[in-house]
Amino acid sequence: MKQQLLEKVKELIESRMQTSFEAMEAAKNSANEEGKSSVGDKYETARAMGQLDREMNGRMYEQARQERLSLDKIDPEINFKKIAFGALTETTMGHFFVSIGAGIVDLNGTKFMVISQEAPVGQLILGKTVGETFDFRGKTHKILSVC
Repeated sequence: MKQQLLEKVKELIESRMQTSFEAMEAAKNSANEEGKSSVGDKYETARAMGQLDREMNGRMYEQARQERLSLDKIDPEINFKKIAFGALTETTMGHFFVSIGAGIVDLNGTKFMVISQEAPVGQLILGKTVGETFDFRGKTHKILSVC
């Protein structure tokens, strides 16, 4: 199950990378086209906006690339005793995959919250073992399994 979930998260990140790259290229092309058809201040403004769009998408691409590199460090064959980076856990609050902040991923009808160690819940469950509890938003939750 962990291997399938890891592959699905990798696909999600690769899709983000592709989208960011395409948006970055579109912004670059748009700025170049504005330069051919505009004059004066309008040209400079359009070019500057295109550059800002390109930089923003470049940052998004780089963030996704770094997340993908982090995912490559996860060995799905490792079964953890304590919750750590790369662990899959079931709690009374739901299923968590501690890796990168990617949101909710549905795998075979089960929803997994793909969270980073820095996320609020990630910080609370890190290092916990089966049977231990954690408090989140005024409720106590229990660790049911870790792998």
